[in-house]
Amino acid sequence: MNELVIAFGLFLFIEGIIYALFPAKMKTMLKKLELVKDSQLRSGGLIFAVIGFIIIYLIKS
Repeated sequence: MNELVIAFGLFLFIEGIIYALFPAKMKTMLKKLELVKDSQLRSGGLIFAVIGFIIIYLIKS
């Protein structure tokens, strides 16, 4: 459970740094996100989730 809290904190830290360093770029990117189909977002999210799970599994084992 401790690792999950650390991972979430790291996620928030990285997201915050990106928005703090590149606010204009992030706004532009989020506007372009509306043009992407839902199925593409869903597929990309699933792929990243599986890759993340594999990385965690390999590190923990």
